[in-house]
Amino acid sequence: MQFVADLHIHSKYSRATSKDMDVEHLDKWAKIKGIKVLGTGDFTHPLYLKELKENLEPAESGLFKLKKARMKKKNSNGLLADFNLPENETRFMLTAEISCIYSKNNRTRKVHLLLFAPSFEVIEKINAHLGWIGNIKSDGRPILGLDAKEATKIILNTSSDCMVIPAHAWTPHFSVFGSASGFDSLKECFDEYTQYIYAIETGLSSDPAMNWRLSQLDNISLISNSDSHSPSRIGREANVFDAEIDYYSITDIIKKKEKGKFLYTIEFFPEEGKYHIDGHRNCKVSMQPEETKKTKGVCPVCGKALTIGVLYRAMQLADRPEGYKPENAVPYKSLVPLDQIIADAFDMGVASKAVQKEYVELINKFGNEFNILLNAGRREVEAASSAEIAEGIMRVREGKLKIEPGYDGEYGKVKIFDEKERESFSKQSSLF
Repeated sequence: MQFVADLHIHSKYSRATSKDMDVEHLDKWAKIKGIKVLGTGDFTHPLYLKELKENLEPAESGLFKLKKARMKKKNSNGLLADFNLPENETRFMLTAEISCIYSKNNRTRKVHLLLFAPSFEVIEKINAHLGWIGNIKSDGRPILGLDAKEATKIILNTSSDCMVIPAHAWTPHFSVFGSASGFDSLKECFDEYTQYIYAIETGLSSDPAMNWRLSQLDNISLISNSDSHSPSRIGREANVFDAEIDYYSITDIIKKKEKGKFLYTIEFFPEEGKYHIDGHRNCKVSMQPEETKKTKGVCPVCGKALTIGVLYRAMQLADRPEGYKPENAVPYKSLVPLDQIIADAFDMGVASKAVQKEYVELINKFGNEFNILLNAGRREVEAASSAEIAEGIMRVREGKLKIEPGYDGEYGKVKIFDEKERESFSKQSSLF
């Protein structure tokens, strides 16, 4: 069975997250998006773990679903009340992220790790061990003074069915390859435990093509997830599998990098990510790698160090030319979220009532967002909506858009249409 999986999100117990990041809201938004398997996020947090146990029940092996009683009890309100949601049930995988901050090879390291676990029993053991090391109650993504290798050892010694995956592997400040605190190789970070690192998460500011330039990643699966902090942003990156829906099937495909079963990843355009190019947000300075080299990594306005972005860092570690593609590479498709396409077509904000109304109507007509972005034909969308939105979706599929790249914590700005094009569409619509 072909399905979409987003395996890295956060709960309402993480910093800067929506209060609606609980399994009841997530179950509904997964249906809106077209996601079948969704990570729970934050299983290390005691209060959230309690909620997970109360609200979820076993489904297929290693996966869970919302209890029927909870589904009936919780009525939708606000925007959610307008959607005609399907009856199919979302599957939840038990996942978490931890922040390892420690010193290695005379440098401070800050590495975030994504964790998968097959059962609540395994989680209890993991949390007990991590609780001896640091305060896992303080945040949904706990900060631990723990070497990433040692963390991997603890997780896998608890259960060999767990997985440890470097999260958003290129983010400057908190990742395995990060320019500010990372390593030049997985081996340097994980030592003898490198053999148990089967995948990395590419993150919003990089795409698989950037990672294909590193021969050290040839046997590593490149997975993509939303790392979402609000329900409406789940699925902005995801993975598409063709397999049995259960924990062991999914983790086995990732471990073996099975192309026939790992069909493709769904990606942000990397320029849209918050750390794609180099820059200094306070001074509103952004630079491509070539310019950064000329300034020797110094901000020309204030003289402080620039935040070196993902593109520069990937080029630093690359041992292959741009455009290289390994034989066993899993393909990818770059998308822009549907509400952003509608907003650009309307020249309005994403949160405006007109954009939200159009979004709801399209979801109700086509079933879910991924069906619209990936499968719906131009004429189908035109008939259900407008020529502008249909054209926007086609342009995104073809990569015909302009992006002002993100830098130093600022998201990139996507433009699909310019003013003249909108006026032209408007005149055509009025004629019809």
